[in-house]
Amino acid sequence: MEATPAAARSPGGRPPVLSVRDLVIKFRLRGRVLTAIRGLSLDLHEGEALALVGESGSGKTVLTKSWLGMLDPNGWIDRGAILMGARDLARLRAEREWLGIRGRQIAMIFQDPMTALNPLRTVGAQVQEALELHQGLRGSAARERAVEILAQVGIPDAASRYHQYPHQFSGGMRQRVVIAIAIACRPRVLVCDEPTTALDVTVQAQILELIGRLRRELGIALIFITHDLGVVARVADRVAVMYAGQIVEQGTVEEIFCDPRHPYTWALLASLPQLGVKGEPLHAIPGAPPNLLATIRGDPFAPRNPYALAIDLVQEPRPFQVSPTHWARTWLLDPRAPRVQPPPAVRRLRERRRWEGGWMGPDGQGHGQAAANRRQQGTRREVLLEVRDLRIEYRARGRRPFVAVDGVSFEVYRGETLGLVGETGSGKSSIGRAIVRITETAGGEIRFRGRRIDGRIPRELDRELTRRIQMIFQDPMASLNERAKVDYIVSEGLYNTRAYRDEQDRRARVASALREVGLLPEFASRFPHEFSGGQRQRIGIARALIMEPELVIADEPVSSLDVSVRAQVLNLLQALQRQKGLTYLFISHDLSVVRYIADRVAVMHRGRLVELAETEELFRSPLHPYTRALLSAIPVPDPRVERNRRVVRYEPPGDEDGRRSPRWAEVRPGHWVLADDAELEAYRRALEGR
Repeated sequence: MEATPAAARSPGGRPPVLSVRDLVIKFRLRGRVLTAIRGLSLDLHEGEALALVGESGSGKTVLTKSWLGMLDPNGWIDRGAILMGARDLARLRAEREWLGIRGRQIAMIFQDPMTALNPLRTVGAQVQEALELHQGLRGSAARERAVEILAQVGIPDAASRYHQYPHQFSGGMRQRVVIAIAIACRPRVLVCDEPTTALDVTVQAQILELIGRLRRELGIALIFITHDLGVVARVADRVAVMYAGQIVEQGTVEEIFCDPRHPYTWALLASLPQLGVKGEPLHAIPGAPPNLLATIRGDPFAPRNPYALAIDLVQEPRPFQVSPTHWARTWLLDPRAPRVQPPPAVRRLRERRRWEGGWMGPDGQGHGQAAANRRQQGTRREVLLEVRDLRIEYRARGRRPFVAVDGVSFEVYRGETLGLVGETGSGKSSIGRAIVRITETAGGEIRFRGRRIDGRIPRELDRELTRRIQMIFQDPMASLNERAKVDYIVSEGLYNTRAYRDEQDRRARVASALREVGLLPEFASRFPHEFSGGQRQRIGIARALIMEPELVIADEPVSSLDVSVRAQVLNLLQALQRQKGLTYLFISHDLSVVRYIADRVAVMHRGRLVELAETEELFRSPLHPYTRALLSAIPVPDPRVERNRRVVRYEPPGDEDGRRSPRWAEVRPGHWVLADDAELEAYRRALEGR
């Protein structure tokens, strides 16, 4: 039976606070018209949390910005209605009309809290401004209310921190301030646009807990935009999956995760590292989303859909009802369509087959067994990189030096992937930058292939290190010269070291490097802005590979990518490692990615290494309280698990009498931890009992 796309009922029968009907949004780009939202209908019910998921460019942010009158000047609502009560927001034109909607009726939390806050005004003044503008409060009454709201969102000592500026707050605290501004006027709808993407897993868990609590206390309807399906499982009541400006599937969170019906939803779920099998490629969505400047015929997902039927190429599917709360826009639900099975990863999620907290592969082999196999194959391991008692300090004139890394020691073996994890500010990136000699060291040693490479070294060794050790950076756009063509960007290392015979040899090597990362050689003549985020990251990888390195420092290489593009890049990194025998130091705060790709994991906290072990050993038997806190905060793509999950908070132990003297010790072969003697004894007893 055909369904009206917005007509799926609320699980609790609650009335809609906002209704979108047949919305079409267009933009004018270089004389052409792009249709960003294509006939979309949606209901947001009072007090519920609705998650919008989909790849970048699917229209999630454009849709919600239209509710606030925040479309770019070259964009407009071409057709449809946005109903809030009896008022049609699609008909509002004057800025003064929108002032009664923004903040008071609909508020928005943006992805980057630093750019959302005014760096020249105190955080208290910015919360107070919202109260004065929308609540009519003035003077001491507005200030007292601002302090109350800051305390409500978890800002400690709110009265004194009222006078501080955004740069004096951590990333998580800045996001709390943005939330305080958003809820200051008690809006009916709160739009959260990727509010936790840039945050560490522990801070993310705290922010999600805060948003959930505020929603319950204030009765706010919540729209949560994200590409992290683990987050969706935690916060959402219902989920709408968007693709090419349309909703292609909608249902309760349990229906979308446990009984998804659209092939695009299958592909998103199957791309998750948590559902992957170590040593096997992740499921990746081939191709790219359709060009919305062109007329789309048939199902827009058909060119990327391995389950596409002949009708998908010529006729757009209508919505098919699966349950009163669940529908999907796919011809596979037509009674005449052949029965197909979703990918194995989706079937594993549906069947909820778990193995010690990790997902099992199709052959029944868990991650732990795969790790055991690797141990048997590699009893003699060659040390490629050695870090001993490393200390890194940052100095500012007139101030005491800030110690970013303090006494860190570890080894990286040839051919392995060592994951380096921890919160922002723990010193992970400082270590990576010290290894490639971008950051100076204040103590300790770094040895590569047995030779010391920190401090002053001969020019010949420096040139050799440029070739042997390369780095892939987090932001592919910021790390690429936007004024240079890909040919020059990929060739930079060759130019700097004169590591090519002639111009013909250089061009041939550029073409080969681009092919290795899945790009066409003719892309060499283009500029970075002409590529997608995933393609730009591939260019960064090609720039590293052209030097034929032995060790690659990958600093958050997939954190800014969509789940599907992330799977492609992770598959590429693993394939290149197998083909070329590469060694990776993989720096990340995403522990689900690290678990999938790393052989061993080292955990950083406040400049010190607190635990190091083989990946499955660490996930199965974490010892240090900070490691346990990190693991407890990893979002799981299963609402049944997320509903009952409890996040552990880590409070560093005090040492008032100065008797505590933790040391870096091996509690059993390959498993190291930072602990004092009493803690070490307790850890050893705990391991013996497992």
